[in-house]
Amino acid sequence: MINDLPETDAQRLGSEIREVRKARGLTLKGLSDEVSCSTAYLSRMELGSAKVSAELLREISAALSVEPDWFFPIQAGTGPLERRHVVRAGNRRNLSGMYTRTATELGFEDELLSSTLSGDCYLILSRFPPGAGSLPELTEGYTFEGEQHAIVVTGEVELRLGDEVIVLRQGDSFSYPSVIAHRFRNRTDKEATMVWAMSPVRISW
Repeated sequence: MINDLPETDAQRLGSEIREVRKARGLTLKGLSDEVSCSTAYLSRMELGSAKVSAELLREISAALSVEPDWFFPIQAGTGPLERRHVVRAGNRRNLSGMYTRTATELGFEDELLSSTLSGDCYLILSRFPPGAGSLPELTEGYTFEGEQHAIVVTGEVELRLGDEVIVLRQGDSFSYPSVIAHRFRNRTDKEATMVWAMSPVRISW
């Protein structure tokens, strides 16, 4: 039972819930309105000082549109700092299932490379299947406050940035304010991958 977690694990769980809540742009009050507990109790829970029942965790997961397993990342290593801050390749968490659009609509799938969603930015790996994605009209491009930096690790990706179409190949990198309308697609017959640093932390694609 989640109620039996040691305090350190309870703090970790509370931190994970807080990270997703903030990345969703929800206040404590906003989340409280969606689940069966008070704002004060949620605050204590996020600090690791209140117990979280399995049922409440399911409610919170549903309200945040994330699987309960998200809150329990696999942390491997011999030391506490390694376990907290290092993400082994086989232990990455999938981000795509948390988005409001499907991977088919987006044309890519994302994995979280950062150990957490806290801080001012986060690192992700995007995989573009062969022939995936589309370049819609500019009005359909993504725009939001923040900035994006990335490098093409493998393959070739087509970027629509503003009214320009730009072909990016292995080793090419870019940076731009994300208020510029942008979309990506892979028009080739081979998978393409990109590594991103993005700010601020948001998971509402």
